[in-house]
Formats: sequence, C-alpha cells, structure tokens
Amino acid sequence: MDFKAYLREVKAWLEEIKFYKQSKRYNHEELDDVLKRMEFFLNGIKEDEVTENEIISLQTLVKDTNERLKEGVEIEGNMRQMYIPIGQHILPNLPYPYNALEPHISTEIMKLHHDKHHQSYVDGLNKAEKKMQTARATNDFSLLKHWEREASFHGGGHYLHTLFWESMSPKGGGEPKGALMRQINKDFESYNAFKQHFSGAAKQVEGSGWAILVWSPRPRRLEILQSENHNKLTQWDVIPLLPLDVWEHAYYLQYKNNRGAYVDNWWNVVNWPAVEARYEKAQKLQWKPV
Repeated sequence: MDFKAYLREVKAWLEEIKFYKQSKRYNHEELDDVLKRMEFFLNGIKEDEVTENEIISLQTLVKDTNERLKEGVEIEGNMRQMYIPIGQHILPNLPYPYNALEPHISTEIMKLHHDKHHQSYVDGLNKAEKKMQTARATNDFSLLKHWEREASFHGGGHYLHTLFWESMSPKGGGEPKGALMRQINKDFESYNAFKQHFSGAAKQVEGSGWAILVWSPRPRRLEILQSENHNKLTQWDVIPLLPLDVWEHAYYLQYKNNRGAYVDNWWNVVNWPAVEARYEKAQKLQWKPV
C-alpha cells in the first residue's frame, strides 16, 4: 500500500464528509465524535514519516466513521419523516431526470426552476424561521411582521414546488381514474369542464402565481383556486392536490410570453396516480358543513 497516497485520500474524504454534513444540516453526536478523533489523529501524522501502525489505526477510524455515517443518515431520514427542525428544510430531489419532461418542459427550465428558484424558497424559509426563533429567544419582536411575511412567501413557494414536482411525470397525461374522477364529475359536471376551468384559472392568474386543485373538507368537495405569488388569493381550510406553477420562470425560456401554450402542454405530464393518492388521503378529512 502507498501510505502517503492513502493518507491524502482519507484527508480528502474527511473534507467531503464535513461538507456533506454542513450542506445536509444534520447533527449526529457519535459521528461528530469520530470525525473529531480522525481529524485530531490526521493532524498528528507526518506524511513523510507515516508508519504502518498509524495506517492500521487510521483504517479503524475510517471504518468507524463509515458506520456512524450510515447510522446518521438512517437516523436523519427517520427523524425527517417525523418532523423538520426549525430552519432545516432541504431542497427535495426531483423524482425524475431534468430532461424527463421533454418536450413539454425543457431541461434548461427544469434545472433553473428546481436548482435555483426552488432552492431560494428553501433558503428564505429557513432564514425566516431562524430569525423568528431568535426573536423569541431575545424577546425582540420588532421585525416580526417582516419575517412572518417572508415565512409565508418562501414557505408557500417551497411547499407548492415540492407538490408541483411530484404532480408531474414523464409517463403522465391522460385522465384521472377511480374515486378522483367520480369526484371531479360530481363537482365540475365533467372532466372536460374541470380541465377548461383549471386551464382558464391558470392562464388568468394576474402576474405570478398558481392554479391549484384543492380538497375543501367543510363543503366536502373539490375546488379550483388561484394564488398570486405563493400565498395570496387563497383560502384557509383546504388541502392542495394539484398545483400548476405559472410564474414566468416556469415557462418563459421555452414558451416566451405564451403562457397559454405552456398550460395546454402541461396536461401531458400530469401525474394523475400521485394526485389520486393525495385525494384518497385528503377526502378522509371532513369538517362539519356550515
């Protein structure tokens, strides 16, 4: 074994792990402990004088680090299924490649939309949550109005985009089936009427915003809402099922100012099975009609 080369590889690997921990924003005390021990050990090794015993000890630390790293990822994954700590939202991965929705939505748009725009909403929400946490800790609420507004805007952007990605598929299109189709026919008289209503709402959003199919648990029916930005002109007490982003960043690079063509083509990638699954869960929530 080339001891010097192995030592350099381990040092580079350690830096990658530290960067990964920071970017994923998760904490695992046992992993932190073994990383500190490894860093301390590496700092005490002279590259030109490294011994076989030192390499053996280092290999043991690498093994421990791998085990703790695996445990940390599993623990973090389980914890994130239960709750998300304040200021620790992360950008979800796309459930398909960037080019999967071609030709209806271009690769360039998907990269920009997901990696830049959605990431900015995640960052904005995390910052707002942390600022409000600091306000509570210091009993200084002088800027609360601003940070509440930021949390509303960026939180709406993050959650709607997360749902938006899941609501599309390269194998999408067609029409819904089963209980969702029956509910659509009941509430909108026909699927065609629903589609025309939804498309009209999307095309007529003033400025930037969304069209959203929602389940309303109090009247116990489906509704179509518009939302300006991510958080205006909406209703409380509803559950979003199918959102369509009509901000210009969602289509302009490909469709220019022809929002209508983008909306019409978007129906070809709607992931109806995912919407049906959300509806199945949402419709179980029914408030007392008033």
